[in-house]
Amino acid sequence: MFEYAPAPESRSVVDIAGSYGLFIDGEFDGGKDGNVFKTVNPATEEVLAEVTSAGSEDVDRAVAAARRAFGPWSSLPGAERAKYLFRIARIIQERSRELAVLESLDNGKPIRESRDVDLPLVAAHFFYYAGWADKLAYAGFGPDPRPLGVAAQVIPWNFPLLMLAWKVAPALATGNTVVLKPAETTPLSALFFADVCRQADLPPGVVNIVTGAGDTGAYLVQHPDVNKVAFTGSTEVGREIARTVAGTGKRLTLELGGKAANIVFDDAPIDQAVEGIVNGIFFNQGHVCCAGSRLLVQESIAEELLASLKRRMATLRVGDPLDKNTDIGAINSAAQLARISELSEIGAAEGAERWSPACSLPDRGFWFAPTIFTGVTQAHRIAREEIFGPVLSVLTFRTPEEAVAKANNTPYGLSAGIWSEKGSRILAVADRLRAGVVWANTFNKFDPASPFGGYKESGYGREGGRHGLEAYLA
Repeated sequence: MFEYAPAPESRSVVDIAGSYGLFIDGEFDGGKDGNVFKTVNPATEEVLAEVTSAGSEDVDRAVAAARRAFGPWSSLPGAERAKYLFRIARIIQERSRELAVLESLDNGKPIRESRDVDLPLVAAHFFYYAGWADKLAYAGFGPDPRPLGVAAQVIPWNFPLLMLAWKVAPALATGNTVVLKPAETTPLSALFFADVCRQADLPPGVVNIVTGAGDTGAYLVQHPDVNKVAFTGSTEVGREIARTVAGTGKRLTLELGGKAANIVFDDAPIDQAVEGIVNGIFFNQGHVCCAGSRLLVQESIAEELLASLKRRMATLRVGDPLDKNTDIGAINSAAQLARISELSEIGAAEGAERWSPACSLPDRGFWFAPTIFTGVTQAHRIAREEIFGPVLSVLTFRTPEEAVAKANNTPYGLSAGIWSEKGSRILAVADRLRAGVVWANTFNKFDPASPFGGYKESGYGREGGRHGLEAYLA
Protein backbone atom coordinates (compact mmCIF):
# COMPACT_ATOMS: atom_id res chain seq x y z
CA MET A 1 0.00 0.00 0.00
CA PHE A 2 1.24 3.52 -0.78
CA GLU A 3 2.37 5.74 2.08
CA TYR A 4 1.22 9.30 1.55
CA ALA A 5 3.45 12.15 2.69
CA PRO A 6 1.57 15.18 4.01
CA ALA A 7 0.57 17.64 1.26
CA PRO A 8 -1.07 20.49 3.15
CA GLU A 9 -2.68 23.46 1.46
CA SER A 10 -1.29 26.66 3.00
CA ARG A 11 -3.68 28.54 5.25
CA SER A 12 -1.75 31.71 4.41
CA VAL A 13 -3.66 31.68 1.10
CA VAL A 14 -6.59 33.41 2.81
CA ASP A 15 -6.58 36.41 5.17
CA ILE A 16 -8.83 35.92 8.19
CA ALA A 17 -9.60 39.08 10.14
CA GLY A 18 -9.59 39.02 13.94
CA SER A 19 -13.21 40.16 14.02
CA TYR A 20 -16.14 40.52 11.62
CA GLY A 21 -19.20 42.74 11.65
CA LEU A 22 -22.57 42.40 9.97
CA PHE A 23 -22.94 43.16 6.25
CA ILE A 24 -25.84 45.58 5.92
CA ASP A 25 -26.56 47.96 3.03
CA GLY A 26 -23.19 47.29 1.41
CA GLU A 27 -21.12 48.01 4.52
CA PHE A 28 -19.76 46.07 7.49
CA ASP A 29 -20.73 47.31 10.95
CA GLY A 30 -20.41 46.10 14.51
CA GLY A 31 -24.07 45.64 15.41
CA LYS A 32 -26.19 47.63 17.89
CA ASP A 33 -25.76 45.63 21.10
CA GLY A 34 -22.09 44.63 20.74
CA ASN A 35 -22.64 40.89 21.30
CA VAL A 36 -20.06 38.60 19.68
CA PHE A 37 -19.32 34.89 19.36
CA LYS A 38 -16.24 32.94 18.31
CA THR A 39 -15.93 30.62 15.32
CA VAL A 40 -13.37 27.82 15.71
CA ASN A 41 -11.44 25.46 13.47
CA PRO A 42 -13.02 22.04 14.27
CA ALA A 43 -9.78 20.24 13.37
CA THR A 44 -7.73 22.07 16.02
CA GLU A 45 -10.26 23.91 18.25
CA GLU A 46 -8.30 27.09 17.48
CA VAL A 47 -10.37 30.30 17.46
CA LEU A 48 -10.42 31.65 13.90
CA ALA A 49 -12.28 34.92 14.43
CA GLU A 50 -14.75 36.85 16.57
CA VAL A 51 -18.06 37.47 14.83
CA THR A 52 -20.86 39.93 15.61
CA SER A 53 -24.13 38.45 16.82
CA ALA A 54 -27.09 40.28 15.28
CA GLY A 55 -29.93 41.34 17.57
CA SER A 56 -33.48 42.28 16.59
CA GLU A 57 -32.50 45.91 15.80
CA ASP A 58 -29.76 44.68 13.48
CA VAL A 59 -32.19 42.37 11.68
CA ASP A 60 -34.61 45.33 11.34
CA ARG A 61 -31.84 47.37 9.70
CA ALA A 62 -30.90 44.54 7.33
CA VAL A 63 -34.52 43.95 6.24
CA ALA A 64 -35.03 47.72 5.79
CA ALA A 65 -31.91 47.90 3.59
CA ALA A 66 -33.18 44.97 1.49
CA ARG A 67 -36.59 46.63 1.18
CA ARG A 68 -35.04 49.94 -0.01
CA ALA A 69 -32.92 48.07 -2.56
CA PHE A 70 -35.82 45.96 -3.84
CA GLY A 71 -37.48 48.62 -6.03
CA PRO A 72 -34.40 49.59 -8.07
CA TRP A 73 -33.09 46.01 -8.23
CA SER A 74 -36.38 44.42 -9.33
CA SER A 75 -36.92 47.11 -11.97
CA LEU A 76 -33.58 46.42 -13.64
CA PRO A 77 -33.92 44.49 -16.92
CA GLY A 78 -33.13 40.80 -16.43
CA ALA A 79 -30.08 41.09 -18.68
CA GLU A 80 -28.64 43.76 -16.34
CA ARG A 81 -29.20 41.61 -13.23
CA ALA A 82 -27.56 38.75 -15.12
CA LYS A 83 -24.39 40.83 -15.54
CA TYR A 84 -24.00 41.07 -11.75
CA LEU A 85 -24.55 37.32 -11.33
CA PHE A 86 -22.00 36.53 -14.07
CA ARG A 87 -19.55 38.88 -12.37
CA ILE A 88 -20.08 37.19 -8.98
CA ALA A 89 -19.54 33.77 -10.59
CA ARG A 90 -16.29 34.86 -12.22
CA ILE A 91 -14.96 36.42 -9.00
CA ILE A 92 -15.77 33.18 -7.13
CA GLN A 93 -13.78 31.26 -9.74
CA GLU A 94 -10.87 33.70 -9.48
CA ARG A 95 -10.85 33.52 -5.67
CA SER A 96 -11.77 29.85 -5.38
CA ARG A 97 -8.50 28.85 -3.75
CA GLU A 98 -9.00 31.37 -0.95
CA LEU A 99 -12.60 30.29 -0.49
CA ALA A 100 -11.77 26.55 -0.49
CA VAL A 101 -9.14 26.98 2.22
CA LEU A 102 -11.46 29.20 4.28
CA GLU A 103 -14.32 26.69 3.97
CA SER A 104 -12.11 23.78 5.10
CA LEU A 105 -10.73 25.79 8.03
CA ASP A 106 -14.15 26.87 9.31
CA ASN A 107 -16.14 23.73 8.48
CA GLY A 108 -13.61 20.86 8.84
CA LYS A 109 -14.28 19.29 5.40
CA PRO A 110 -11.28 18.00 3.36
CA ILE A 111 -9.73 20.59 1.06
CA ARG A 112 -10.12 18.16 -1.83
CA GLU A 113 -13.89 18.34 -1.45
CA SER A 114 -14.17 22.10 -0.92
CA ARG A 115 -11.76 22.70 -3.83
CA ASP A 116 -13.09 20.12 -6.32
CA VAL A 117 -16.80 19.85 -5.41
CA ASP A 118 -18.11 22.82 -3.45
CA LEU A 119 -16.42 25.74 -5.22
CA PRO A 120 -17.04 24.60 -8.82
CA LEU A 121 -20.72 24.04 -7.95
CA VAL A 122 -20.99 27.45 -6.24
CA ALA A 123 -19.74 29.23 -9.38
CA ALA A 124 -21.91 27.00 -11.59
CA HIS A 125 -25.07 27.99 -9.70
CA PHE A 126 -24.41 31.69 -10.24
CA PHE A 127 -23.61 31.12 -13.91
CA TYR A 128 -26.75 28.98 -14.34
CA TYR A 129 -29.17 31.44 -12.74
CA ALA A 130 -27.52 34.38 -14.50
CA GLY A 131 -28.66 32.65 -17.69
CA TRP A 132 -32.26 32.56 -16.45
CA ALA A 133 -32.47 36.24 -15.39
CA ASP A 134 -33.64 37.53 -18.79
CA LYS A 135 -35.74 34.46 -19.67
CA LEU A 136 -38.20 34.35 -16.77
CA ALA A 137 -41.18 34.86 -19.09
CA TYR A 138 -40.28 31.50 -20.70
CA ALA A 139 -39.82 29.54 -17.45
CA GLY A 140 -43.43 28.33 -17.40
CA PHE A 141 -44.65 30.53 -14.54
CA GLY A 142 -46.74 32.94 -16.62
CA PRO A 143 -45.84 35.57 -19.23
CA ASP A 144 -44.83 38.25 -16.70
CA PRO A 145 -43.67 36.63 -13.42
CA ARG A 146 -42.83 39.13 -10.68
CA PRO A 147 -40.39 38.88 -7.74
CA LEU A 148 -41.81 38.50 -4.23
CA GLY A 149 -39.73 41.12 -2.41
CA VAL A 150 -37.37 40.50 0.51
CA ALA A 151 -36.17 36.91 0.95
CA ALA A 152 -35.03 35.71 4.39
CA GLN A 153 -32.61 32.83 3.95
CA VAL A 154 -31.25 30.64 6.75
CA ILE A 155 -28.56 28.14 5.80
CA PRO A 156 -26.78 25.24 7.58
CA TRP A 157 -23.13 24.52 8.42
CA ASN A 158 -22.53 21.42 6.28
CA PHE A 159 -22.12 23.22 2.91
CA PRO A 160 -21.93 26.87 3.97
CA LEU A 161 -20.99 28.45 0.65
CA LEU A 162 -22.86 26.00 -1.59
CA MET A 163 -26.11 26.47 0.37
CA LEU A 164 -25.60 30.23 0.07
CA ALA A 165 -25.32 29.86 -3.73
CA TRP A 166 -28.43 27.63 -3.88
CA LYS A 167 -30.40 30.36 -2.07
CA VAL A 168 -28.91 33.65 -3.25
CA ALA A 169 -28.48 32.97 -7.00
CA PRO A 170 -32.16 32.27 -7.88
CA ALA A 171 -33.37 35.03 -5.53
CA LEU A 172 -31.23 37.67 -7.27
CA ALA A 173 -31.94 36.35 -10.77
CA THR A 174 -35.68 36.75 -10.20
CA GLY A 175 -35.31 40.30 -8.85
CA ASN A 176 -35.65 39.70 -5.10
CA THR A 177 -33.32 41.11 -2.43
CA VAL A 178 -31.84 38.97 0.32
CA VAL A 179 -31.11 38.89 4.04
CA LEU A 180 -29.06 35.76 4.69
CA LYS A 181 -28.14 34.19 8.03
CA PRO A 182 -25.29 31.66 7.87
CA ALA A 183 -24.86 28.97 10.52
CA GLU A 184 -23.27 30.05 13.79
CA THR A 185 -20.36 27.60 13.45
CA THR A 186 -19.53 28.47 9.82
CA PRO A 187 -20.03 32.20 9.14
CA LEU A 188 -16.70 33.00 7.48
CA SER A 189 -17.32 32.05 3.85
CA ALA A 190 -20.62 33.99 3.84
CA LEU A 191 -18.77 37.05 5.15
CA PHE A 192 -16.13 36.51 2.44
CA PHE A 193 -19.01 36.40 -0.05
CA ALA A 194 -20.07 39.85 1.19
CA ASP A 195 -16.69 41.08 -0.02
CA VAL A 196 -17.29 39.33 -3.37
CA CYS A 197 -20.56 41.27 -3.69
CA ARG A 198 -18.73 44.54 -3.11
CA GLN A 199 -16.03 43.55 -5.60
CA ALA A 200 -18.80 42.87 -8.14
CA ASP A 201 -20.29 46.35 -7.45
CA LEU A 202 -23.61 44.76 -6.46
CA PRO A 203 -25.90 47.64 -5.42
CA PRO A 204 -25.97 48.15 -1.61
CA GLY A 205 -28.79 46.33 0.17
CA VAL A 206 -29.38 43.69 -2.50
CA VAL A 207 -27.52 41.13 -0.35
CA ASN A 208 -27.29 41.57 3.44
CA ILE A 209 -25.67 39.08 5.81
CA VAL A 210 -26.51 38.86 9.51
CA THR A 211 -24.57 36.44 11.69
CA GLY A 212 -25.64 34.85 14.96
CA ALA A 213 -27.27 31.81 16.52
CA GLY A 214 -30.86 30.57 16.53
CA ASP A 215 -32.26 33.81 18.01
CA THR A 216 -30.96 35.80 15.04
CA GLY A 217 -32.60 33.35 12.64
CA ALA A 218 -35.87 33.57 14.58
CA TYR A 219 -35.87 37.41 14.41
CA LEU A 220 -35.36 37.17 10.65
CA VAL A 221 -38.04 34.54 10.00
CA GLN A 222 -40.59 36.40 12.16
CA HIS A 223 -39.90 39.81 10.62
CA PRO A 224 -43.15 41.30 9.27
CA ASP A 225 -41.48 42.89 6.22
CA VAL A 226 -40.10 39.60 4.86
CA ASN A 227 -41.99 38.10 1.90
CA LYS A 228 -40.24 34.77 1.48
CA VAL A 229 -38.46 32.38 3.88
CA ALA A 230 -36.04 29.71 2.66
CA PHE A 231 -34.53 27.33 5.20
CA THR A 232 -32.17 24.39 4.98
CA GLY A 233 -31.48 22.52 8.21
CA SER A 234 -33.00 20.15 10.73
CA THR A 235 -36.58 18.91 10.55
CA GLU A 236 -37.19 20.09 14.12
CA VAL A 237 -36.29 23.72 13.31
CA GLY A 238 -38.17 23.45 10.01
CA ARG A 239 -41.37 22.57 11.87
CA GLU A 240 -40.89 25.59 14.14
CA ILE A 241 -40.41 27.88 11.13
CA ALA A 242 -43.52 26.45 9.42
CA ARG A 243 -45.56 27.21 12.57
CA THR A 244 -44.09 30.73 12.73
CA VAL A 245 -44.96 31.70 9.14
CA ALA A 246 -48.36 29.95 9.04
CA GLY A 247 -51.09 32.47 8.22
CA THR A 248 -48.67 35.34 7.52
CA GLY A 249 -48.77 35.14 3.73
CA LYS A 250 -45.01 34.55 3.55
CA ARG A 251 -43.87 32.01 0.95
CA LEU A 252 -41.86 29.16 2.47
CA THR A 253 -39.52 26.46 1.20
CA LEU A 254 -37.91 23.91 3.52
CA GLU A 255 -35.08 21.48 2.79
CA LEU A 256 -34.77 19.33 5.89
CA GLY A 257 -33.32 16.04 7.11
CA GLY A 258 -33.00 12.68 5.42
CA LYS A 259 -32.33 9.00 6.00
CA ALA A 260 -31.61 7.86 2.46
CA ALA A 261 -31.60 4.24 1.38
CA ASN A 262 -28.78 3.11 -0.91
CA ILE A 263 -30.14 -0.10 -2.50
CA VAL A 264 -27.68 -2.64 -3.96
CA PHE A 265 -29.13 -5.48 -6.05
CA ASP A 266 -27.38 -8.79 -6.70
CA ASP A 267 -26.48 -7.87 -10.29
CA ALA A 268 -24.77 -4.59 -9.29
CA PRO A 269 -21.10 -4.04 -10.15
CA ILE A 270 -19.68 -4.58 -6.65
CA ASP A 271 -16.58 -2.37 -6.88
CA GLN A 272 -18.54 0.51 -8.40
CA ALA A 273 -21.26 0.11 -5.76
CA VAL A 274 -18.69 0.15 -2.94
CA GLU A 275 -17.30 3.46 -4.24
CA GLY A 276 -20.84 4.82 -4.35
CA ILE A 277 -21.57 3.60 -0.81
CA VAL A 278 -18.38 5.23 0.51
CA ASN A 279 -19.15 8.46 -1.31
CA GLY A 280 -22.77 8.28 -0.15
CA ILE A 281 -22.03 8.17 3.58
CA PHE A 282 -18.45 9.35 4.16
CA PHE A 283 -18.40 12.35 1.80
CA ASN A 284 -18.22 15.53 3.94
CA GLN A 285 -17.97 13.33 7.09
CA GLY A 286 -21.58 12.23 6.52
CA HIS A 287 -22.72 15.82 7.14
CA VAL A 288 -25.06 15.54 4.17
CA CYS A 289 -28.86 15.67 4.43
CA CYS A 290 -29.15 13.31 1.44
CA ALA A 291 -26.39 10.95 2.70
CA GLY A 292 -26.91 7.26 1.92
CA SER A 293 -26.97 6.38 5.62
CA ARG A 294 -29.02 3.16 5.18
CA LEU A 295 -27.42 0.51 2.99
CA LEU A 296 -29.98 -2.04 1.74
CA VAL A 297 -28.08 -4.92 0.18
CA GLN A 298 -29.57 -8.04 -1.44
CA GLU A 299 -29.03 -10.99 0.88
CA SER A 300 -27.21 -13.19 -1.66
CA ILE A 301 -24.33 -10.71 -2.10
CA ALA A 302 -24.27 -9.17 1.39
CA GLU A 303 -21.20 -11.07 2.58
CA GLU A 304 -19.16 -10.32 -0.54
CA LEU A 305 -20.15 -6.66 -0.60
CA LEU A 306 -19.40 -6.11 3.09
CA ALA A 307 -15.95 -7.68 2.75
CA SER A 308 -15.20 -5.36 -0.15
CA LEU A 309 -16.61 -2.34 1.71
CA LYS A 310 -14.45 -3.03 4.77
CA ARG A 311 -11.34 -3.36 2.59
CA ARG A 312 -12.15 0.01 0.99
CA MET A 313 -12.84 1.69 4.35
CA ALA A 314 -9.45 0.54 5.62
CA THR A 315 -7.83 2.79 2.99
CA LEU A 316 -9.71 5.95 4.02
CA ARG A 317 -7.44 8.62 5.48
CA VAL A 318 -8.82 10.61 8.44
CA GLY A 319 -6.99 13.78 9.45
CA ASP A 320 -5.97 17.34 8.66
CA PRO A 321 -8.65 18.86 6.39
CA LEU A 322 -6.01 20.98 4.64
CA ASP A 323 -4.00 17.89 3.63
CA LYS A 324 -4.86 17.06 0.01
CA ASN A 325 -4.59 13.33 0.82
CA THR A 326 -7.34 13.46 3.47
CA ASP A 327 -10.59 11.59 2.75
CA ILE A 328 -12.46 12.32 5.99
CA GLY A 329 -12.01 15.59 7.86
CA ALA A 330 -13.19 16.87 11.24
CA ILE A 331 -16.72 16.77 12.65
CA ASN A 332 -18.04 20.33 12.53
CA SER A 333 -18.60 20.93 16.25
CA ALA A 334 -18.38 19.38 19.71
CA ALA A 335 -22.19 19.28 19.87
CA GLN A 336 -22.45 17.34 16.59
CA LEU A 337 -19.71 14.93 17.68
CA ALA A 338 -21.63 14.26 20.91
CA ARG A 339 -24.80 13.42 18.95
CA ILE A 340 -22.96 11.07 16.57
CA SER A 341 -21.25 9.34 19.52
CA GLU A 342 -24.49 9.01 21.48
CA LEU A 343 -26.46 7.45 18.61
CA SER A 344 -23.57 5.10 17.79
CA GLU A 345 -23.46 3.90 21.40
CA ILE A 346 -27.23 3.37 21.31
CA GLY A 347 -26.82 1.32 18.11
CA ALA A 348 -24.34 -0.99 19.82
CA ALA A 349 -26.50 -1.20 22.97
CA GLU A 350 -29.52 -2.21 20.86
CA GLY A 351 -27.58 -5.18 19.48
CA ALA A 352 -26.18 -4.02 16.14
CA GLU A 353 -22.59 -5.02 15.41
CA ARG A 354 -20.24 -2.04 15.15
CA TRP A 355 -17.09 -1.97 13.02
CA SER A 356 -14.53 0.71 12.19
CA PRO A 357 -11.18 0.35 10.43
CA ALA A 358 -8.05 0.84 12.49
CA CYS A 359 -7.24 4.54 12.29
CA SER A 360 -5.47 6.97 14.58
CA LEU A 361 -7.42 10.15 15.29
CA PRO A 362 -5.73 13.49 16.05
CA ASP A 363 -5.42 14.48 19.72
CA ARG A 364 -7.14 17.85 19.32
CA GLY A 365 -10.31 18.74 17.47
CA PHE A 366 -13.55 16.84 16.83
CA TRP A 367 -13.06 13.46 15.15
CA PHE A 368 -15.04 10.29 14.52
CA ALA A 369 -13.80 7.19 12.74
CA PRO A 370 -15.85 5.93 9.75
CA THR A 371 -18.24 3.32 11.16
CA ILE A 372 -20.63 0.66 9.88
CA PHE A 373 -23.29 -1.25 11.78
CA THR A 374 -24.42 -4.69 10.62
CA GLY A 375 -27.27 -6.80 11.96
CA VAL A 376 -29.45 -3.68 11.91
CA THR A 377 -33.26 -3.95 11.90
CA GLN A 378 -35.82 -1.30 11.03
CA ALA A 379 -36.57 -0.96 14.75
CA HIS A 380 -33.06 0.28 15.58
CA ARG A 381 -32.79 4.01 16.25
CA ILE A 382 -29.70 4.19 14.02
CA ALA A 383 -31.89 3.01 11.12
CA ARG A 384 -34.62 5.57 11.84
CA GLU A 385 -32.94 8.75 13.10
CA GLU A 386 -30.68 11.06 11.14
CA ILE A 387 -27.17 10.75 12.64
CA PHE A 388 -25.53 13.32 10.32
CA GLY A 389 -22.13 11.74 10.64
CA PRO A 390 -19.91 9.02 9.10
CA VAL A 391 -22.09 6.14 10.33
CA LEU A 392 -23.69 3.56 8.00
CA SER A 393 -26.49 1.15 8.95
CA VAL A 394 -26.57 -2.06 6.89
CA LEU A 395 -29.84 -3.94 6.31
CA THR A 396 -30.57 -6.80 3.90
CA PHE A 397 -33.48 -7.67 1.62
CA ARG A 398 -34.47 -10.58 -0.63
CA THR A 399 -36.87 -9.13 -3.23
CA PRO A 400 -37.33 -5.74 -4.93
CA GLU A 401 -40.68 -5.41 -3.12
CA GLU A 402 -38.96 -5.83 0.25
CA ALA A 403 -36.28 -3.31 -0.76
CA VAL A 404 -38.89 -0.70 -1.68
CA ALA A 405 -40.88 -1.32 1.51
CA LYS A 406 -37.79 -0.92 3.69
CA ALA A 407 -36.52 2.09 1.77
CA ASN A 408 -39.88 3.89 2.17
CA ASN A 409 -40.21 2.93 5.84
CA THR A 410 -38.96 6.30 7.10
CA PRO A 411 -40.52 9.66 7.94
CA TYR A 412 -38.03 11.24 5.53
CA GLY A 413 -38.05 11.34 1.72
CA LEU A 414 -35.10 13.31 0.41
CA SER A 415 -32.98 10.93 -1.66
CA ALA A 416 -32.19 7.32 -2.56
CA GLY A 417 -29.73 5.31 -4.63
CA ILE A 418 -30.19 2.18 -6.76
CA TRP A 419 -27.37 -0.10 -7.96
CA SER A 420 -28.21 -2.59 -10.70
CA GLU A 421 -27.15 -3.47 -14.25
CA LYS A 422 -30.81 -3.70 -15.36
CA GLY A 423 -32.22 -0.40 -16.55
CA SER A 424 -35.77 -1.75 -16.33
CA ARG A 425 -35.27 -2.67 -12.66
CA ILE A 426 -33.79 0.76 -11.88
CA LEU A 427 -36.77 2.55 -13.45
CA ALA A 428 -39.34 0.25 -11.85
CA VAL A 429 -37.87 0.65 -8.36
CA ALA A 430 -37.18 4.39 -8.68
CA ASP A 431 -40.80 4.97 -9.63
CA ARG A 432 -41.93 3.48 -6.31
CA LEU A 433 -39.48 5.25 -4.01
CA ARG A 434 -40.88 8.24 -2.14
CA ALA A 435 -37.75 10.35 -2.46
CA GLY A 436 -37.16 13.68 -4.16
CA VAL A 437 -33.91 12.58 -5.81
CA VAL A 438 -33.07 9.04 -6.92
CA TRP A 439 -29.56 8.31 -8.18
CA ALA A 440 -28.90 5.30 -10.41
CA ASN A 441 -25.45 3.63 -10.21
CA THR A 442 -24.03 6.78 -8.61
CA PHE A 443 -24.64 8.89 -5.50
CA ASN A 444 -24.31 12.49 -4.28
CA LYS A 445 -24.07 13.97 -7.77
CA PHE A 446 -25.42 17.50 -8.18
CA ASP A 447 -25.97 19.87 -11.06
CA PRO A 448 -27.42 23.41 -10.95
CA ALA A 449 -29.86 22.50 -13.76
CA SER A 450 -31.33 19.63 -11.73
CA PRO A 451 -33.95 20.32 -9.02
CA PHE A 452 -33.37 19.06 -5.48
CA GLY A 453 -35.82 18.67 -2.60
CA GLY A 454 -37.82 16.18 -0.58
CA TYR A 455 -41.12 14.71 0.52
CA LYS A 456 -42.65 14.10 3.97
CA GLU A 457 -40.39 15.32 6.83
CA SER A 458 -37.64 16.19 4.36
CA GLY A 459 -39.50 19.41 3.53
CA TYR A 460 -41.14 20.90 0.46
CA GLY A 461 -40.21 23.09 -2.46
CA ARG A 462 -37.33 22.56 -4.89
CA GLU A 463 -33.96 24.23 -5.26
CA GLY A 464 -31.94 24.16 -8.47
CA GLY A 465 -33.08 24.00 -12.07
CA ARG A 466 -36.05 25.83 -13.54
CA HIS A 467 -38.09 24.60 -10.55
CA GLY A 468 -35.84 26.61 -8.21
CA LEU A 469 -37.13 29.87 -9.73
CA GLU A 470 -40.74 29.20 -8.74
CA ALA A 471 -40.24 29.81 -5.01
CA TYR A 472 -39.03 33.38 -5.71
CA LEU A 473 -41.73 34.41 -8.19
CA ALA A 474 -45.24 35.73 -7.51
